Amino acid sequence: MSGRFEAHGDVGILWIDNPPVNAISQAVRVAILDGLKQAEADSAIKVLVIACAGRTFMAGADITEFSGPPRLPSLPEVIDALDAFSKPVVAAIHGTAFGGGFEVALACDYRVALANAQVGLPEVKLGILPGAGGTQRLPRLVGIEPALQAMISGDPIPAPAAQEMGAIDKLVVGDLTEAAVAFAREKIGSPRRRVRDITLSPNSLPAGFFDTARQRTAKEKRNLFSPQRIIDAVEAAITLPFDQGIQREQDLFFECAKSSQAKALQHVFFAERQVSKIPGLPADVKPRSIKSVAIIGAGTMGGGIAMNFANAGIPVTLLEVNQEGLDRGLGVIRKNYEATAAKGRLTSEQVETRMGLIKPTLSYDALADADLIIEAVFETLEIKKKVFETLDRVAKKGAILASNTSYLSIDTIAGYTSRPEDVLGMHFFSPANVMKLLEIVRGARTAPDVLATALDVAKRIKKVGVVAGNCHGFIGNRMLEGYGREGSLLILEGATPQQVDQALVKFGMPMGVLQMFDLAGLDIGYKSRKDREPGTFDVKSGAVADKLVEMGRLGQKTKAGFYDYESGQRTPIPSDVVAKVIEETAAQYGIKRREISEQEILERCFLAMVNIGCEVLREGIAYRASDIDIVYLYGYGFPAHRGGPMFWAEHELGLPKALERIREYARQHGPRWWTPSPLLERLVAEGKGFAQAV
Repeated sequence: MSGRFEAHGDVGILWIDNPPVNAISQAVRVAILDGLKQAEADSAIKVLVIACAGRTFMAGADITEFSGPPRLPSLPEVIDALDAFSKPVVAAIHGTAFGGGFEVALACDYRVALANAQVGLPEVKLGILPGAGGTQRLPRLVGIEPALQAMISGDPIPAPAAQEMGAIDKLVVGDLTEAAVAFAREKIGSPRRRVRDITLSPNSLPAGFFDTARQRTAKEKRNLFSPQRIIDAVEAAITLPFDQGIQREQDLFFECAKSSQAKALQHVFFAERQVSKIPGLPADVKPRSIKSVAIIGAGTMGGGIAMNFANAGIPVTLLEVNQEGLDRGLGVIRKNYEATAAKGRLTSEQVETRMGLIKPTLSYDALADADLIIEAVFETLEIKKKVFETLDRVAKKGAILASNTSYLSIDTIAGYTSRPEDVLGMHFFSPANVMKLLEIVRGARTAPDVLATALDVAKRIKKVGVVAGNCHGFIGNRMLEGYGREGSLLILEGATPQQVDQALVKFGMPMGVLQMFDLAGLDIGYKSRKDREPGTFDVKSGAVADKLVEMGRLGQKTKAGFYDYESGQRTPIPSDVVAKVIEETAAQYGIKRREISEQEILERCFLAMVNIGCEVLREGIAYRASDIDIVYLYGYGFPAHRGGPMFWAEHELGLPKALERIREYARQHGPRWWTPSPLLERLVAEGKGFAQAV
């Protein structure tokens, strides 16, 4: 059942009932129109309440209708019918009223909400704009500037803040329906108070308001299409009559909907919902209970991981080998929390509550009761072997033992215990208290309920958990090797570090590959290369970085790496010293330096990554190409408006073109690192995409 109409004396209630979130499907749109007709025809009904059954108001559009032809009636048609309705209408909001749901509420005369409800217009996150009057009504209700900010951020607005803005008329604690009916009864006999009839004065804004908004948004929402169209639509709200403004909104909506960015961002939306669906995981598998967690290592990663659990209210035991390291780690955690509090995002009481959930210790015995233990120690097998052998002795039966390793074999680590079924990888990304990605690495013997628990824990600590198979570097770092290799070779062949990085930033990456190396520390890659078997990596690609490390240039922490850095600053400054090292190294390898185009930089860096991604998919290390995209969006800052590296290769470049360019680079640079993935060759030959890869 999608809707029903009830008469409560002189108040009608139009109930929407479309579990689980009352998405505005075609059936819901029909139900609203039918309910309006019934209420209009019943002369005893003097006022109408629109309410929703279940746990939420209409939470937004029905995402299953995103693809395919439009299904009538459209939401704008429903909104038009609400506008034409002759009696006052009250929206009774609980849970979330997002997107089209909030637009329905905005077309009502009044909005009554539970105090813990949320409203918002998040369409910008899908590369579009509110297309059912939201850009025209919200500015009339709350003012141009707050409305613009709400739509450009797309963030949820808590009901108390929405009331303060003017978007909600009354907050309710207790029975919402009862309160909404009582509120509606007070409006009997009143004329309609349609939001569309509110007039906006262009003189109320400072001169140049929209130009300033465009410039600011261009910086804050770099390269994004729909935020600028939102500004255009809101400008129409103040410069055009309402119906013309609605037409302008529609035109701009369709411009956005047809853009490549909308397709990419909608791909991300669906991909994020797919990652927790694990093929072969029994439907009835139940996660283990995780009531307490232990972290081994109080360094940058260990401290950041501990914060995630404290933030979720889960007690954490934090182990270090000495008091000095423990004190330093706790000091950094406190400093991070206090910095958040200084920005007004936490109260001092919340800081103390979270610090109180972190129990420091120097003894493994303190980990005996932990349900989940995460190791975050130095990235060598010798150290991890000692840790897991110790954990095997002290951890209780049924405890999950996880490693935060970035590269090392989970099966090897599990082999250090007598319970490999309880072992898996939980690879956090730095800074661990900020980055949304959690790469969950399944070992050959990881138990199904252990995998299910890790996915459940990811949600509890507000991470996006992506399951990966066990191989060197898993999904993210295995692919990163191709990206880093080509970025490093390009500077030997003739590009400057800043030329490589600027091309990648212009594409949408948060920073270039060489600046990323400086941020992480060049010594990390140096140590990794020294430990690796000859022939498993391109020696030339690490040659410049190795020389820089041996000169003491370790990156930002020494104020010198591929770039120079001023004290306390992270802005990269081109270095004459590095330019000389690059030229000498190129000469050493007999490389004749040449002009390199921006296109070559982008193709080589990203196609090297994508080619490895095809192998990751072919080998079953990733379940879906979209899982790979999520890893890169949330772990490495790949621009969401390009959908992820695999989506970019398929939809922006095209797989046939990607294969053609990879083959060309194999001809130019040899097949060792540029042999096309057999999966890519098969998909192109069969005219298929990544969705048909497995």
